[in-house]
Amino acid sequence: MSRTIKRRNSTQSWPENYRAHAEQAVDARVRGFYRAGCPSPDTPIREVQLLALDFETTGLDAEQHSIVSIGLVPFTLAGIQLGNAWHQVVRPKLPLHQTSITIHGITHTDIDQAPDLEEVLDPLFQHLSGRIPVVHYRNIERPFLNVALQWRLKEELRFPVIDTMAIEAHLHPDRNPSRWQKLMGKQPTSIRLPDSRTRYGLPHYAGHNALIDAIATAELLQAQILHHFSPDTPIGDLWV
Repeated sequence: MSRTIKRRNSTQSWPENYRAHAEQAVDARVRGFYRAGCPSPDTPIREVQLLALDFETTGLDAEQHSIVSIGLVPFTLAGIQLGNAWHQVVRPKLPLHQTSITIHGITHTDIDQAPDLEEVLDPLFQHLSGRIPVVHYRNIERPFLNVALQWRLKEELRFPVIDTMAIEAHLHPDRNPSRWQKLMGKQPTSIRLPDSRTRYGLPHYAGHNALIDAIATAELLQAQILHHFSPDTPIGDLWV
């Protein structure tokens, strides 16, 4: 099996994109993010500074829902920097729905005194700059952050991510059994974060807390590289 993750952005040159965006950015934080640079695609992943990132949101549609908490932790293949982890509840633009409260446990009381995302952009950008984000399911963190920044700064943030869910999907192309296989009792292979971790013997963590999920994602990527790739795998083979 190919160990290169198929990626929609394979034709992009991220380092060149960063240099171009650094010239165009108006906000100093956005400009600083791009000026911090992006590693060359052929850089071994063992040399790359990574950032596990997770958002809890009021729903799944970035155009209609909002971020309610951010969890992140810097790491490399050599270790997870728990002392530099960061968790922040933020006040969404739109009201909470009971469904989202049930999922992530963040209530109206939690957000009443929470800052708006704009008030915590400085530490967020400090963590993001110079690192490659690692997420589990890229259709949350990247689009939600982009919409939030467009709303507040009138700017976007374009960056590659390593998606541990996409890696699991790549490793399990036959995860959905055929009709015949279902009749024979074969079950689908889940690529959700807890189930993916179980395959590597990683401990069970309570889900839907942004910081815990970020730590869980960092550990999962380390296990994926150990079992299926190599520390010398080029970062460009993994990001999307």
